[in-house]
Amino acid sequence: MSNNSIKGGGFIIHETFANDIFIPEEWNEEQQMISQVCEDFIEKEIIPVLDRIDAQEEGLMQSLLDKAGELGLLGITVPVEYGGMENDFKTSLLATEHLGKGHSFSVAYGAHTGIGTLPLMYYGNERQKTKYLAKLVSGEWKAAYCLTEPDAGSDANSGKTKANLSDDGKHYIISGQKMWITNGGFADLLTVFAKIDDDEVLSAFLVERSFEGISFNPEEHKMGIKGSSTRQIFFNQVKVPVENLLSERKNGFKIALNILNIGRVKLGAGVLGGSKQTFQHSIQYSIEREQFGRSISKYGAIQQKIADQFIKIFVLESAVYRTGQAIDDKIIQNQKDGMDKNISTLKGIENFAIECAIIKVAGSECLDFVVDEAVQIYGGMGYSSESPVERSYRDSRINRIFEGTNEINRLLIVDMLLKKGLKGELDLMSVAKSIQTELMSIPEFGESNDEFLIAEKKTLLQLKKIVWMITGSVVQKLMQTLSKEQEILLSISDCLINIYQAESALLRVEKLHDKQDMQNDIRFLLAQTYLYDSVDFIHKKAKDVILSFAEGDEASMLLMGLKRFAKYKNINPKENRKLIAKFALEKGKYIF
Repeated sequence: MSNNSIKGGGFIIHETFANDIFIPEEWNEEQQMISQVCEDFIEKEIIPVLDRIDAQEEGLMQSLLDKAGELGLLGITVPVEYGGMENDFKTSLLATEHLGKGHSFSVAYGAHTGIGTLPLMYYGNERQKTKYLAKLVSGEWKAAYCLTEPDAGSDANSGKTKANLSDDGKHYIISGQKMWITNGGFADLLTVFAKIDDDEVLSAFLVERSFEGISFNPEEHKMGIKGSSTRQIFFNQVKVPVENLLSERKNGFKIALNILNIGRVKLGAGVLGGSKQTFQHSIQYSIEREQFGRSISKYGAIQQKIADQFIKIFVLESAVYRTGQAIDDKIIQNQKDGMDKNISTLKGIENFAIECAIIKVAGSECLDFVVDEAVQIYGGMGYSSESPVERSYRDSRINRIFEGTNEINRLLIVDMLLKKGLKGELDLMSVAKSIQTELMSIPEFGESNDEFLIAEKKTLLQLKKIVWMITGSVVQKLMQTLSKEQEILLSISDCLINIYQAESALLRVEKLHDKQDMQNDIRFLLAQTYLYDSVDFIHKKAKDVILSFAEGDEASMLLMGLKRFAKYKNINPKENRKLIAKFALEKGKYIF
């Protein structure tokens, strides 16, 4: 494992080697068994009762979580001594993907096993874990995470919920209001964030539902995920034992950020599962539906939609499991360096916070695209609640808001990258200077190489140079006001998201090429077509950035550099998409 490959954000300045990443073709037998258990659970227990779930039938969601607990699905990464399976991080992503096909159940499951359970697992002391963790793993108790408030959404640390120490020093007295609390209607254990006395930073508390002074608003009526319990929760002088302070005083904001990083990458895995399920519906309906005497799957317009769904799913999947393995590798390295296991895990995930945010944005927008195209393929039937894609369309929309809006995550991607540069964790200034030198040199002409992936690797490097070029120039010129230039930051972030996915897909193909000839494999066409589309996409985003801050000779030089770097060989995108669609239609579903 090369050291560069386990530096979060390092993908933009360092070469990643194919042998350093994990690809879905490498799942072992045990992991495949876990995925099959998840698939069977969704098919047998969830899909048949989706309407009952959406109607919030009393006790149904709790009973389904109980069944998931019986199968061990509520403790994939939890240590064995607390009833868990103690698998690695990427295996938890695999389970999340396959359970991501469960609509509102997936939301309840994700909230319980993720933001509900993980604060206790990673930050709880031994007494707290002994008391609560096994109950959460078995499903006997359900969990929720209480962070958001009416005036504290994206700016979570501005929350007004207060915790004051009682006169006898035995309890914290919590008062405040929380909203949009998933599993709020039935959760037994609440992780509540509040500020102690006059602290400016949050602390976190383990609060039992039975504690006196907790009340609940009725269930929220939502556009989608209707079966997910979502309530406002009020805390009126709730007495919480001092021993239920989670971690240390004023550590709550850090807990919230680290748990959100986990939530982001897990959301990406969950929506990957939903995307694959909807993709299968698109394929099957297009084959069955006939118009003008032919199956609509025979028409180019439909084939293009199926191909584009396929492309987005493939590159997302490649990026999700590349990230999962990178986190696992960093955790292992941290443990070798002498860190405690929990701290190793948290530091490993924190190290890849940039990639977690990328996966969250890319995944939620992949699912949005896939379900939108599915409704279009279904036509009028897609708008009917009798079709499976109508629910998918409504349920998808929340994912661009969950775990921090996509806009906030886009801004965080660039902000975190620049901060790593300022701290010296990534040598961004050197690469920016090297681009300035290259722009003054004579460009290469007429170079060609038919060796497999050489042209793709060169194009990917050139796209990275575009990001170095525009980011370096923007920082140099707008350093003091850059945080206010959100439009520019959003465009740079879009470039980074595309590059990470394009590189992940190409590395996957390269790794497979060591075992088989990939020249004519459909996975090469998927990666190649995404890269081809990315060149024009990044060219447009970078041009927007340049014209937003540069003028005269500076703008001319940067635009000339952009023209030099934004190049890729000519391919036939229509033919690629036809071959991709033909493959999908023959297989009837996503098979990789």
